[in-house]
Amino acid sequence: MALNPTPADAVIVVRGLQTRFGATIIHENLDFTVQRGEIVALVGGSGSGKTTLLRAIILLLEPTAGSIQLFGQEIIGISESAAFRLRRRFGMLFQQGALFSSLTVRENVAMPLREHTRLSTGRIAEIANLKIALAGLPADAGNKLPRELSGGMLKRAALARALALDPALLFLDEPTAGLDPVSAGAFDELVVQLKESLGLTVVMVTHDLDTLWQATDQVAFLGERRVIGYAPMQELTHAEHPLIRAYFEGPRGRAAREQSCKAR
Repeated sequence: MALNPTPADAVIVVRGLQTRFGATIIHENLDFTVQRGEIVALVGGSGSGKTTLLRAIILLLEPTAGSIQLFGQEIIGISESAAFRLRRRFGMLFQQGALFSSLTVRENVAMPLREHTRLSTGRIAEIANLKIALAGLPADAGNKLPRELSGGMLKRAALARALALDPALLFLDEPTAGLDPVSAGAFDELVVQLKESLGLTVVMVTHDLDTLWQATDQVAFLGERRVIGYAPMQELTHAEHPLIRAYFEGPRGRAAREQSCKAR
C-alpha cells in the first residue's frame, strides 16, 4: 500500500520526519498525509511512536529533522506568535481529559475562548453552553465539576472544550479508553456526526479496534519507525506485512471485524 500522494486540500503533510531522544530513534523518514474531511487513526504496537507523532503535529514536540505542514504552513521552527495563531485552528482532546479540576465544565470549555478571543463574558458563556450541548451533554452538566462526571461525560466535556474555538482540525488521544462498550460506541457515533455536520478533519490515536472499524476513513499503521500501512480498515486488515497481520489477526481483531461485518 503506497502512502497517499499530497493532495491540494491536504490538512496535514509530514515528510521525512525524524524524531529521536538521545540515542533512541522513534521515527525515521516518516511520511504521512491527512486530507480534509477525513477521520484518520494512528495505530501500531507499543513504542511505535503514535503519541510522539501526535505531539509533534500539535506543536508540543520539535522533531530532529523533516517537515510538518498544517494547513499549508510549515510548523517546524515556527515563531511563538505564529504557533499561537495556528493553535486556534485545531482542538485537542487528551486521554485523561486534562480538565481543570477546580473549574466547572462550563468554565473549562470557556477557557480557550478567554485565552484566544475578546468576547464578552456573556457571549463566552453562551458559546460554552452551545459546545456542551454539541458534545451531547445535558444542560446541567455545565455547572458540574469534573469529579462529578462519569467517564463518558468527562470525555464529552473534554470534547466540548476542544470544539470551543470552532476548529477545522480535531485531535483525539485514546478517546474511548476506559469507557464501557456502550459509551465507547456512542462516542464513536458522536465523532462521526460532528465530522459530517461541522466538516471536521479528525486525527486520533486509539487501540480500540471497534473504533477503527466504526469511525475511521483511513488508518495509518506505525512500525519500523515509519508508516508501513495507510488505508481504510477493510483494506489494511488484508495487508501482508507481518506487524500489521499480527496486530489485526488476534482474537480481538477477528472479533471486531466480525462485529463490523454484522453491523453492515
